[in-house]
Amino acid sequence: MERLALANEIYKTAHLTGTFKLRSGKVSNDYFDKYLFESNPVLLNEIAEHLSQLIPIGTEVLAGLEMGGIPIATALSLKTGIPVAFVRKKAKEYGTCKLAEGIDFQGKNICIIEDVVTTGGQILLSAQDLKTGGATVNNVLCVIEREQLGRDNLEDSGLTFLSLFKMEELIEASMSTH
Repeated sequence: MERLALANEIYKTAHLTGTFKLRSGKVSNDYFDKYLFESNPVLLNEIAEHLSQLIPIGTEVLAGLEMGGIPIATALSLKTGIPVAFVRKKAKEYGTCKLAEGIDFQGKNICIIEDVVTTGGQILLSAQDLKTGGATVNNVLCVIEREQLGRDNLEDSGLTFLSLFKMEELIEASMSTH
């Protein structure tokens, strides 16, 4: 699927109208439900196809962040053969007490995978946790860059940030097909 067509399909699939309470407590008439494009196998496959071309050379492990980054990282792993780790927001408090499930990432060059980046706050926390666990973390790859603030925060912390789309591109793509 061509890039513009993919942008349009993602927007058409995930953009909802109605009355929605946002995390901030505000009410909005628009909502972007990222899980609708992540749960669509055709779209997820196309996203992985496009994202796989952006994975930095030398990446040894794809680290999918809970929860939205996990299906993206899994699809990328299937597409590229690069192993995947599933990163929790905080280490589980029972059993193995691990921060990340899946392949061992200690001493490995990791690329963090996320679906949508707004401020980058959770990515910064998870990147630090992964570094503390012995990983090398220099890169973040996401499907949708929602706000410039996320890019600024990640780059200010020394991470290289790559995104497949900016939210504006999805909106523009949806308008150009009407």
